[in-house]
Amino acid sequence: MSGQRVNNLCSSHKRPLLVLSLLVVYISSINSAPVGEQDVETYNKYYNYTELTELLKSLAQKYSNIANLTSIGKSVENRELWVMRITKDPTVDVPGKPKFKYVGNMHGDETVSRQVLIYLVEYLLEKYGEDQRVTELVDSTDIYIMPSMNPDGFEKSVEGDCSGRNGGRENAKNFDLNRSFPDQFEEIHVNAEDIPEGAAVMKWILENKFVLSGNLHGGTVVASYPYDDSATHKVEGTYSRSPDDALFRYLARVYAENNPVMKTGQPKCEENLSETFQDGITNGAKWYDVAGGMQDYNYLKGNCLEITMELSCCKYPPSSQLRTEWDNNREALLAYMEKIHIGVRGFVRAAWNEAPIADAVIMVEDNNHNVSTTRFGDYYRLLLPGTYKITALAPGYIPMSVAGVEVNEGKATELNITLVPETNENPTTPSIPESPTDTSVDSASTDSSSSSIRKAGADEKQDSRVTIQPQDFRHHHYSDMELFLQKFSSEYSSITRLYSIGKSVQGRLLWVMEISNNPGVHDFGEPEFKYIGNMHGNEVVGRELLLNLIEYLCRNYGTDPEVTQLVNSTRIHIMPSMNPDGYEISQEGDIGGIQGRNNTNNYDLNRNFPDRFNLVTDPRQPETIAVMNWAKSYPFVLSANLHGGSLVVNYPFDDNLEDVVRYSKSSDDAVFRMLALTYSQENSQMHDGHPCKELNSYNEYFQDGITNGAAWYNVHGGMQDWNYVNTNCFEVTIELGCYKYPPAADLPKYWEQNRKSLLQFIHQVHRGIKGMVIDGKDGSGIPNATITVDTISHSITSNIAGDYWRLLVPGKYLVNVSAQGYSSVSTHVTVPKEGVEIVNFTLTRIHSYTNGQMTEDTTPILDPSVEEFQSLIKQLSVESGLDKLIKDTPTQSSFRYRRYSEVSEFLRGLTLNFPEITSLHSLGQSVEFRTIWALEISNNPKVQEPSEPKIRFVAGIHGNAPVGTELLLEFAASLCINYGKNAAITRLINETRIVILPSINPDGRELAKEKDCSSTVGMTNVHGKDLDSDFFGNASQRAAEPQPETRAVMDLIQERGFTLSVALDGGSVLVTYPYDKPVQSVENDDTLRYLATVYANHHPTMHLGNTGCPNSSQMGSIPDGVLRAAEWHSHMGSMKDFSVDFGHCPEINVYTSCCLFPPAEMLPMLWAENRKSLLSMLVEVHKGVRGVVKDKNGKPIVGAIIVLNGGVRVFTSEGGYFHALLAPGLHNIEAVAVGYQQQSQKVSVSPFEAASSIIIEFDMENDIFGLPRELVVASAAAAMTALVVTAFIIWCVCSAKSNRQKDGFHRLRQHRDDYDDEIRLMSMGSKKSLLSHEFQDESESDEDTLYTNKL
Repeated sequence: MSGQRVNNLCSSHKRPLLVLSLLVVYISSINSAPVGEQDVETYNKYYNYTELTELLKSLAQKYSNIANLTSIGKSVENRELWVMRITKDPTVDVPGKPKFKYVGNMHGDETVSRQVLIYLVEYLLEKYGEDQRVTELVDSTDIYIMPSMNPDGFEKSVEGDCSGRNGGRENAKNFDLNRSFPDQFEEIHVNAEDIPEGAAVMKWILENKFVLSGNLHGGTVVASYPYDDSATHKVEGTYSRSPDDALFRYLARVYAENNPVMKTGQPKCEENLSETFQDGITNGAKWYDVAGGMQDYNYLKGNCLEITMELSCCKYPPSSQLRTEWDNNREALLAYMEKIHIGVRGFVRAAWNEAPIADAVIMVEDNNHNVSTTRFGDYYRLLLPGTYKITALAPGYIPMSVAGVEVNEGKATELNITLVPETNENPTTPSIPESPTDTSVDSASTDSSSSSIRKAGADEKQDSRVTIQPQDFRHHHYSDMELFLQKFSSEYSSITRLYSIGKSVQGRLLWVMEISNNPGVHDFGEPEFKYIGNMHGNEVVGRELLLNLIEYLCRNYGTDPEVTQLVNSTRIHIMPSMNPDGYEISQEGDIGGIQGRNNTNNYDLNRNFPDRFNLVTDPRQPETIAVMNWAKSYPFVLSANLHGGSLVVNYPFDDNLEDVVRYSKSSDDAVFRMLALTYSQENSQMHDGHPCKELNSYNEYFQDGITNGAAWYNVHGGMQDWNYVNTNCFEVTIELGCYKYPPAADLPKYWEQNRKSLLQFIHQVHRGIKGMVIDGKDGSGIPNATITVDTISHSITSNIAGDYWRLLVPGKYLVNVSAQGYSSVSTHVTVPKEGVEIVNFTLTRIHSYTNGQMTEDTTPILDPSVEEFQSLIKQLSVESGLDKLIKDTPTQSSFRYRRYSEVSEFLRGLTLNFPEITSLHSLGQSVEFRTIWALEISNNPKVQEPSEPKIRFVAGIHGNAPVGTELLLEFAASLCINYGKNAAITRLINETRIVILPSINPDGRELAKEKDCSSTVGMTNVHGKDLDSDFFGNASQRAAEPQPETRAVMDLIQERGFTLSVALDGGSVLVTYPYDKPVQSVENDDTLRYLATVYANHHPTMHLGNTGCPNSSQMGSIPDGVLRAAEWHSHMGSMKDFSVDFGHCPEINVYTSCCLFPPAEMLPMLWAENRKSLLSMLVEVHKGVRGVVKDKNGKPIVGAIIVLNGGVRVFTSEGGYFHALLAPGLHNIEAVAVGYQQQSQKVSVSPFEAASSIIIEFDMENDIFGLPRELVVASAAAAMTALVVTAFIIWCVCSAKSNRQKDGFHRLRQHRDDYDDEIRLMSMGSKKSLLSHEFQDESESDEDTLYTNKL
């Protein structure tokens, strides 16, 4: 019974227990369910680290087909740095799929970013397969999302803390992670162990070639883009432009436009209610300067473009706001990710087996930021719509360029590139230009690849290398040397270029061999080096060593690492013989003689350079002139001049003011000692300091084998001092041995003694600092900027592209950079013991000085067209810009001389074929009734446009010099033919009014004969008048009426409106500028000379100053090929003087050839010589200063006088416009107009910038005759009233009296005869009245008008 009861009891309790057990299990299962398996995200709570970890793991498990969770490292407090990878097949890398990343919560207390990225992960995973947009994005993109980069900081932060007062921003060691990345403008001192989060992210970035990225922050609402800082580190307001600035602006706008708060540009944050951001975006540095930021690091060191999104005003808002924040950012996050698929993408493969080429560099022309291929050979270059030239480079392959790549809106253009491997016979290791953006001032920026200090064992390792040594040691006479150079130039054409810089007295070419991985081109950032030998013709060891060096570099390039690295990183120029004439008369075996030392004219070339202490009176020799021009034409950094007669390295200065033997220290004495020691230490015999021991009479001692020049003996007019004082180049003189002309059998010994020294000395070009001077407005390089080191009173200047090199010994320096028209910048620099420190400088433009206050040019250019044109002028102002333009616009004319009728038909042909841009006018006729034609070329030739500069090209003033006529006809045709085809030519024509007068003396031209180089037949017009002596503005100076040709041109000049005039003539090779008449001083001499110099500098020979004309008395003595006209042939009545005085337009005269009427076969050569110069004038006419004068109501003031530097005057034209050319520098501008207060400004003019437009606004003159305007006006009104009343009274009285006299007079007329007598008497009186005005000669009224116009 008892057992039954027990069973019943158990049975009765079984069901409740089962229910209870099931309930417990159910509740337990609910409590143990992961956070991630909640059915719906609540968007109303923050996830702490533990919750975040559980959620991400759960999601990765649930969506394992498209999600993979990994940690890239740990925080200071050992928390994982989680990254969720979302893509199809998330555990493997797939070719052709670009990588994208989002990083949040970098600042631990900025928490919205953390949460929206969690929501984004959930959204992408949940919507995949359901939403087509999400599915396509995940399938085509490798997406990486890091919700929290600073989990330690988040754990410290407090919800509701909007301003970060409670901490959590920094990591657990109190380092701001967004100030801890390597920076291009500042050295960041942070140990990796203090920022493990930053170190992990940097490693992650470098290992994965991300294409696009977003860094999410909080504190306001804006999208910020690079650069985040500038070289000036000005707290705010400095726009720091990257090479991809337009692209970054576009990407930032994509995010901002899809965020309803951000797109307003008015976040209205309580901390700063008035802060606004145009379009909801900002340049980082312009907002505030951040050094060591992550977005710049991504761009500079990775393939990745990153922007920073600030998502909310409150850094850690209440969780109740999270739903709103997600809604605000969801579309923006997706739209931004989709932009990873714009631009150009493709694969780079090898031609022979289609294998992918990893780390190939992808370059976009005119953009200094490069990307590279992944291990699969795929690349992704984000670009805006447009047409591009894409180049792929890879070591061991021939570079491949593809022009005309069209990028459209939407999906990326696919461009696959196949590279052909180099052959052993034709190696071409490509040059990968160093981007100015890929530089920094931290330790990572030190370029030690060119280290001059070898580590232990390096010598042994180097000596163990198998290198090819020169085998054929002999003395090379000129023809033998020439063949040697031509042979190596031909065999190694991929790394060599043979060129001549001029001729010796006897006409031998002064050869130079360039050795570089990109011969003929200055690679940005690459220093240039030169060796010169055989300056003294009988000192021959240097000549042979340099030929040995050429052979050694060529034969070992591509196999010897040191040689390959030197050639790839340096542009090396080698001149074996500067004095080939002297060499030819020297004698082998000469120990200390002088035969052949000097040139053919018996001048010592090393005493023939301008000297800083003593006047060198010897005439400058052609060899000297050639080397001087060569040294000024290339950005040489380091040089050595090889001599013989002793064994020592000699450094500046070579002389002193007192002309005594003592140490003459230069400002860079420490640098020169370092350079000299570098050479001597590798030559044991030289370093010993006891040269020429075998010569008993030679007992000199040089400590360490080096000496200061003047401490040894004084040399006036030496080349090494001239290089240092007049160029950026540091040069030393190396004495190679005591025998000047040793036997050929000794040459191998000299090579062995000097081989290492020659190589090691080239390495020194990579010491000190180098970098870029950047225009803060447009990111372009600033040429001719001055780089000054605080403790050294010797400055160097930046190259034409803005790159610079400054040799320095290791140490700490304060470096200042300044440029005309820019604010200067200074920074502290540490020069390493090995290699070079890269330091970039960004300068801010100065617009003008008003009332003594400097005004920075921070006003944005609203019209993109204006900014584009200014950029074009800057591009064309550098040598390579015009070279490229000429290359892109080849001419195919068959040159010949044309008679008058053919010239007329040619001009009419231009107007018939190009009617939209040409207009032909007759200015008048010659004596024999030939028309003086003027052809105008512009985009609207029939409408006056006073805002555009007007340039005049004139030729044929002397009929016996018709070269100018043919050049101008070809110039006109070239412009017309390329209009609409070449963008630069089209824009120049659209922005300029070009007037061409091809022949103003057609009668004289008909008389002249071809090949008459000096005949005067045809020089004058048919009246025998030299037209260039017939331009007189004042009648008192003129003996007769102007010739009809003269009058026609004078009328054109007097129209004013011209900004510049260029007249072509013949009989020499130089440029002259006003005045022709003898004057003591010229007000704007600097500007006139500058304009002439611009033309000469773009001519291949004119700027050398040696006309080479047999009839020239100025041969070899015309500095820069430019003269004031009166110093050459002084005369009165010249066209250029008239143009300046009465047309207020500067005019230069160009003499194009020694022969007045050279053979027609020479015309193509003369065209080639002058074409760049003619184009440079079209560029130059857009410089100087231009502007508008108006009153306070905005009404233009016509006829206002613009006074330049207190002298030269120009006048405002219709619309109040004015334009004046000025030499580079700071100029005073004064504006004067009747009835207005005088205005003045100081304006900076750059040699490379288009004229900046200024506005001069007049106030009414308050004082008249020193009295208040109101008093003067009232007094004048009262006086006028009194005058009118008085006049009326007098008129009444006189009228009454006149009537009485008239009546009496008529009563006296009794007879007809009396009346006739009266008529005769009145007639006589009338003639007398006319004679009383005999000095009022109306025929001179025109001249009087000219006088009044001349101010």
